[in-house]
Amino acid sequence: MVSVDGAVRCSDAERAQVADRLATAHAEGRLTLAEYDERVRAAHGAVVRDDLAPLTGDLPGRPAAPAVVGRSRTEPARRSRSCAFGGPFPGPFPVSAGGVRGAVAAWAVVSAVNLLIWLAVVLGSGAAVYPWWIWVAGPWGVALLVGALGRSAQRSATP
Repeated sequence: MVSVDGAVRCSDAERAQVADRLATAHAEGRLTLAEYDERVRAAHGAVVRDDLAPLTGDLPGRPAAPAVVGRSRTEPARRSRSCAFGGPFPGPFPVSAGGVRGAVAAWAVVSAVNLLIWLAVVLGSGAAVYPWWIWVAGPWGVALLVGALGRSAQRSATP
């Protein structure tokens, strides 16, 4: 039995490829959320290649390049720090001052709660209890400090 190419059953990889293209189109603003949802459901329910073709037929062949706001094409992009895996490393905390304050506030609250629990156990048992709370407060506090020092150094190095 000979079949036409479109009547061939599609694979999971082909369904995923169409779903990825639809996600890109949605991110570009080419599809509304309702259209995206409807098409992705159809893509995952597709049985043959003919079912997949109309889902991306009205979309451009390649995703549009993302627009860069605030920088001309001739101006070089600022180099970002990168992690060991080669990708960008934005740092452990948001750069905004409000984000840093929030991270420090969260650390302080969690550390205080752990300290109070430890203190209640010590007073309730009347015995010396290992100060386990330092393993919660210490590394987190060190990470906050390293992040703050890194941001400070980055700010002073930026012209």
